[in-house]
Parts: sequence; C-alpha cells; structure tokens
Amino acid sequence: MAILENIRKRTTVLILIIGLALFAFVISGVFTSDNFGGEKVGSAVGEINGTELSIDEFRRKLETASRRVGPTTSSMQLMNQVWEREVRSSILEEQFEDLGIGIEQDQIIDFITTSGYAQNPEFQDANGVFDPNIFRQTVADWKVNNPLQYDAWLQTEAEIVQMAKEQTYFNLVKAGVGATLKEGELDYKLANEKMDIKYVRVPFTSIPDSTITITKSEIADYVNDHKEQFRQEAARDIQYVLFEEKPSDADEAAVKAEVVELMGNTVEYNAQTDQNDTILGFRDTQNMEAFLDRHSDTKFDTIYQPKKNLPSSVADSLMALNVGEIYGPYKDGGAYKVTKMMDRKANGSVKASHILVAYEGATRANPEVKRTKEEAEKRAKELLAEAKQNDVVFATLARDNSDGPSAPNGGDLGYFQQGVMVPAFNDFAFENAEGSIGMVETDFGFHVIKIDDKEDVVQLATLSREIVPSEETINTLFTNATKFEMEVLDDEANFSTLAQESEYVVRPVNKIKALDENLPGLSTQRAIVQWAFNEDTEVGGIKRFNINNGYAVVQLTGSYEEGLMSPEDASAQVLPIIRKERKAAQIMAANQGKSMEEIAQSNNVTVATASALTVKSPTVPGAGAEPVVVGTAYGMEEGETSDLVKGSTGVFKFEVIKKTPAMALENYSTYAGNLKSSAANQVNTKVYNALKEAAEIEDNRATFY
Repeated sequence: MAILENIRKRTTVLILIIGLALFAFVISGVFTSDNFGGEKVGSAVGEINGTELSIDEFRRKLETASRRVGPTTSSMQLMNQVWEREVRSSILEEQFEDLGIGIEQDQIIDFITTSGYAQNPEFQDANGVFDPNIFRQTVADWKVNNPLQYDAWLQTEAEIVQMAKEQTYFNLVKAGVGATLKEGELDYKLANEKMDIKYVRVPFTSIPDSTITITKSEIADYVNDHKEQFRQEAARDIQYVLFEEKPSDADEAAVKAEVVELMGNTVEYNAQTDQNDTILGFRDTQNMEAFLDRHSDTKFDTIYQPKKNLPSSVADSLMALNVGEIYGPYKDGGAYKVTKMMDRKANGSVKASHILVAYEGATRANPEVKRTKEEAEKRAKELLAEAKQNDVVFATLARDNSDGPSAPNGGDLGYFQQGVMVPAFNDFAFENAEGSIGMVETDFGFHVIKIDDKEDVVQLATLSREIVPSEETINTLFTNATKFEMEVLDDEANFSTLAQESEYVVRPVNKIKALDENLPGLSTQRAIVQWAFNEDTEVGGIKRFNINNGYAVVQLTGSYEEGLMSPEDASAQVLPIIRKERKAAQIMAANQGKSMEEIAQSNNVTVATASALTVKSPTVPGAGAEPVVVGTAYGMEEGETSDLVKGSTGVFKFEVIKKTPAMALENYSTYAGNLKSSAANQVNTKVYNALKEAAEIEDNRATFY
C-alpha cells in the first residue's frame, strides 16, 4: 500500500518521464528510420559542391528514367547513368548561374528544330516538316488529356533546356579557343622536319633486376612525392569457390534413357476397357504434333529448313536421312535429341537476284516512279539482254539500274521458299534451273531475274529433352557447399588449402569497387559486393551466397581504403620506375665521357642509325617509342653529339647526322585551323572533366544500392 501511495504522489513526474521517453522514441524513429527499413529519412545520396541530392528525389528521377530504357539496362547501370547526369547538371548549373545563361521558349523551339526531337511525327505537318505551332498544340493537348505523357514531356523538356544551356556554355568557351599562324607553322614542322641520327643504346635490361635492392621506405617516399599518381578508391579483394548447379553424368544418362524409351512403343493398362493399350512412340506415332506437345521440350516445326539452318555437328547426318528414318539420340545445345525425317523437297529453296523496272500505275510500284509501262518494258528487255552477256556482272547491273530496295545489295533477295514471292516471280524461280536469267511482270513492275542457287529443304520432327540437374544432384550440391562453408569458417586461414583438398577451384577477384555489380565468373552479384564493403565484414571473413546457378562460398581477402596507396599496394607500379632510375644512373655513371664507339664496345652493343625521325612520330627503329630522344635531337644542330640521355628503354648517346627542313609553305592557315578544330572538339570533354575534378563530390550511393 505504501508503494502505491508513493506512485500516486508522483503521478505528474511519471507522466512527464513517460512522455519524454515516448517523444525520444518517436524522434529517434523520425531521424533514423524510413518505413522501418533502416534508412534515414531525408538522407542524401550525394553532395555536390555543398548541395545535397536527397535519396527521395534521386529515386523519383531513377523511376522516371527506368520507364524510358530497355530491358538490357541493369538497375545499377541505370542508377549510374542518373547519378552522372545529376552530377553533370549540378556542376554546370553553377557555371550557368555565374554567367547568366538562361534559355527562353523561343530558344527551346530553335533547339528542337535542329535536333532529333523534330523528327517526332506528332510535331510535324502533313509534309513531314517540324511545325512549332503543332508542337505547342500537341504538348498542350497532352497536359489536358494525357497526364502521363505530359509528365514524361516535362522531363524531356528539362533535358532539352539543359542541353541547350550546355551548348551555349561550351560555345562560349570554344569562342576563346584558337591557334595562331605561328602555332600552325610549328605543328607543320614537327610533323615534317626529318632527322637522321647515329646512336648507341645501352638497354635497361642489360642490368638484372635482382641486382637492384629497393626498400619499403624508398617506395613510401616515392609514393609521397607523387601523391596524385597513387590515389586510390576504396576497393576489396575476394576469393570464392563456385558450386555450380549443373547436371551430373548420371543426370545426363537418365535424360538419354528417357529419350530412348520415348522412341519405342509402350503398353499401358486402360482401366476403362480393362485391357492393355499400345501407346505409339516417336518412331511410329501417327500424330507427331500431339506427341511432341506431350513429350518434348520443343514443338513440331512444320517449316522446311535448308542444311545451313540445322545444327552443324549433325547437319550432314540429318540431310542424309530418307523420309521416315530416324537419327539419334544425339546431344545438342544442352539437350538430348532424336530427329525423324518427315518430308523433303529437292530444290525447295531458291536464292535469286533481280532488277526491278517499275512504272507509273503498277499496283505496288513506288509512286515516285514516272515512266510509262511501255518505257519500263522496253528498258527491262534492254537490261535482260545485257544481263545475259558473259562479261556482265549481274550485281553491278542491279545496283545501278534497279528500282527495288535490294538495289544496294546488287539485287540479292537471299533464299526463299515456295509461296514467299508473288506468283509470277515465284513460278519463274522454282520452274527454271540454277543460272537461268529471265523477265516477268508483277504488281511491282518488270523484273529481270537471275537464279543464283538452289538447295534442298527438309521437314524434321525432333524429340528434345533438356539435360537438367536432378533433385538428388541439387541436394548434393547444397550439402557440399554447406560442408565446405563450415570447414572454412572453422579454419579461415586455410581457405585455399581446404578447397584444394576437396579439389575445388579457388577464383580470386581483385580491386572490386563499391558500386560494382558484375564479378568475373559470377556475373551480376551485387549482394556479394555489398557484403564485402559492409563495415562489419573483416578481412578473412567468409559467407555463402545463393546465386542464380548454385552457390558461392566467398572470402574477403583484401581491403583498400580511399586515399593514398600503401607501399605494399603501390610496389607493383613503383618498383619498375625506381629500378629504371637506378639502372639509368648506373649506366650513365659507367659511360660518362665515352664516345659512342667506346660505349658500344664496353657494353657489347652496336652503333646504329635511324632515318627520317619526326617529333610527331618519335619511334626509333630497334628501340621503340623514344619521345625524349627524338625531342632532344630536334633541338640540336646537324653534326652535334648529345650527352647521355635517359630514354624509355635505355640510355642513349647520339649524333645528328642530317636535318631535313620541311618545305616552306606560303600560308599555314590550314594547320592553324586544324589545331583550332582539334582543340574545339575537345572543349566539351576537357572543360567538364576539369570542372568535375575541381568539384567537391560526396558519393553515398553504395549506402543505398
């Protein structure tokens, strides 16, 4: 009773405490949860120069984009496209605001007129020409009668405005891009002034790598001195064992046995008649279509096929069958099959070419053709006579004279079977021998026809059973994957050893990025990437994943944080650079003050010559690309000998034997113009990349996708 009395006295305090607790719970939910999914409400998918892009807005744009792409674009690819578009838009919008670049309605119309949007039939008049008034009326009609179409158009319009602004912005930059005549002259000389040199080269390979000792601290010093070259994104290394769901030998044998059994007749008891019925098999069935519908993974195809359309491995055997004969069982395309020859037609497929001479008034003629029927017939007879001459190439004649759409292909119509062509054309093609040339009239006009080839076609019935893993095989696969997972979880350090003991193949995948989705050997496996980047996953950690065709037991083997590479990670790149520098120093110290002949003798190399070298093509025969050597030679006088020069492949000493000046031109405006055009063509890419590199971009996509 005393306790209850104390509670009554403190009712107000208790209500306040409970209220604060509930408030804290609600507020906590607001700031930490979105529909209990664990995501933060209002969280940003990224931040670009201080401007946040909310996940909600990003998802809306992603949903809009998804309605406009085909099924071949994956969700991650689409997400990356939308992200890049948002980054580009945000970065460039700052430039537009600073410069006061805006787009008015008239400018939108002008942009549409000169772009692919003008090809939309809904925006065109009766002559197929873009009409601004029709365009405005169409959009207004969408707004009232087709809200979904109108919403899609608003998105398109925003993109058009963005593209128009970008065009204006980049055109302003291009206006400041130019090249002087002197720059044009220099460019011309760099490409056309030639040099002949005599040189000796001591290759870096003359000093074994094993003689150069490089410490970890030296690698670290080099990385610190060249930080921009050794920046890295966050990345992960994994290794995995794949347990692929595929048929066993026993599964394959079982499917083959099923096919063999279906070939023959079987006896089944009929309870209604109290008698045994004989069920006709594939070999004797009188209703092939019904039989295959019931027993085969592929249906009966009544279309006659030429040899080239049959599986190449069995085409000869199938074409050799007589009507009623059977071939198989045979394995093809992951299935066991048996094929029966149902029918065949000799010369049942014809390959022909033609020259069409159309005339005005022909039922199916091109309306643009204005010649009369008499003129067309006369011209067709002239072409027929010409086509029959021995030295005439029919394809060339058709290409130059035919009114048909096959003219660019030399009149070639390919192979066709009975009934495909109009009657007169069809009759000529199938009633005449290969090589025949003749003329017929159809609803299209007059045809000069050449029969190029004939081939037999066959009608086949194929009983097919896909070779798939049995339930027993699938269960065994699961058992093996689970067993291996348990073993490696108990002994993470020996993942590869345990796999080898069980004769499993370990596959490594290195430097996976946070937004990757395709892993070699595993295809699209976003879940594995997310697990690898989860802050709770430690190096050495192991997890089994269900994948489309089985299971993968995966181990995280390496973790790389964003920033500067560690000496260990950078060593593969740095070691060859430092070795080359050390070797160059040794070679130069050992050969200082020597003539080319002395260098050649003491290093067991030869003095060689190289002719017609240019700065634009700095390749030295016998040495490869050597821009430093050729550039140094360009700055020397004829007859001058260089000091020792460190090149790409070794240390050089050379003499400029001859310099051939480029022939002087009256004007270098063409070369200056080429430089200007080249620079202007690079403006869009280089300017945007520079702006993007200078921007502060925080990318949180991996948190949500």
